[in-house]
Amino acid sequence: MSAIVWTAVVSLVAWLWLLLCQGFFWRTDVRLPRREDPADWPPVCVVVPARDEAEVLPASLPSLLAQRYPGRAEIFLVDDGSSDGTGTLARELADRHGGLPLTVGSPGEPPAGWTGKLWAVRHGITLARAREPEYLLLTDADIAHAPDSLRELVAAARSGGFDVVSQMARLRVKSPWERLVVPAFVYFFAQLYPFRRIGGKGTRTAAAAGGCVLLRTEAAERARIPDAIRHAVIDDVALARAVKGSGGRIWLGLAEQVDSVRPYPRLHDLWRMVSRSAYAQLRHNPLVLLGTVLGLALVYLVPPVTLIAGLATGGTAAALLGGLAWLVMTGTYIPMLRYYGQPLWLAPLLPFTAFLYLLMTVDSAVQHYRGRGAAWKGRTYARPDPMADEHSL
Repeated sequence: MSAIVWTAVVSLVAWLWLLLCQGFFWRTDVRLPRREDPADWPPVCVVVPARDEAEVLPASLPSLLAQRYPGRAEIFLVDDGSSDGTGTLARELADRHGGLPLTVGSPGEPPAGWTGKLWAVRHGITLARAREPEYLLLTDADIAHAPDSLRELVAAARSGGFDVVSQMARLRVKSPWERLVVPAFVYFFAQLYPFRRIGGKGTRTAAAAGGCVLLRTEAAERARIPDAIRHAVIDDVALARAVKGSGGRIWLGLAEQVDSVRPYPRLHDLWRMVSRSAYAQLRHNPLVLLGTVLGLALVYLVPPVTLIAGLATGGTAAALLGGLAWLVMTGTYIPMLRYYGQPLWLAPLLPFTAFLYLLMTVDSAVQHYRGRGAAWKGRTYARPDPMADEHSL
């Protein structure tokens, strides 16, 4: 057989393996586990790190203030050196809407070795510990919660005995580029970290979604959160690994009551979101980058290329194998498009979206070696301490 046919065979085998052996990552039915209301509702503190979030705060903070939680709960918003009046706006929103008590703090600039977000989280946890909460809800400033979100998270954690309950917030999909790129972002994440494996006992897979993480305070202390992961750019995955590595139980699934309100209307916005941390995900390793690029090409680009090449040259075997691989790929993407309420004709376009992600990943490496690294809101983390990679293992 020709090289193109063998390549198509390998790609098809890879897709059959992904379909059946990668934790059924493509299914979207991993939602909050069955839960019962606890006899006593534990105290909870909500920690919100916020840097220059005045644009999205009016759409997110009122949803936290309005939480219908039967126990004691309060919010600590940490204004991380904002220049747009984020802290002042937060106080105004609390005065206007009422609801849960709000404290606004400021940690100052992070010391060497800390990312800005984790330094802000550390400050918020320090403030919260004075209230002796049993749980901490770590949530981003662009995340809106349904009124019963906190109640459901705590009930799930108590019922299942979880130290971490995290939900992948439903991202915004309104612009054409958001529709093309955003569902694929969650699809690729689930492929790397199958949700079913994360919640299973005895599994090593660990991940969380930083927009919504309910964390048991005792587990945070045992895992030394956030100090143990202070270098991590991909802090949610590092947090989950630290908690699971210290003996904790974690759960991650798709959200039903948690939504991101941050817009990414242009390709440039989505490109920056992905590329700022993609190379960090690869541990800044050129060999891992090369393997990732080759893997993405084999899995996502080979099927349409071999199908088209086979049709153009009369190569029936190549066209058939490439078409079958593309069909399996398309089928695994359909559940995610349905979850996001998107038209199913976007499913066959997944190879094009994957090619965009390949370019974003390469660009992330290029920016790293140019000294720009994980640039975000005026801060750059270009040369992380090696300890960061140790804590993310």
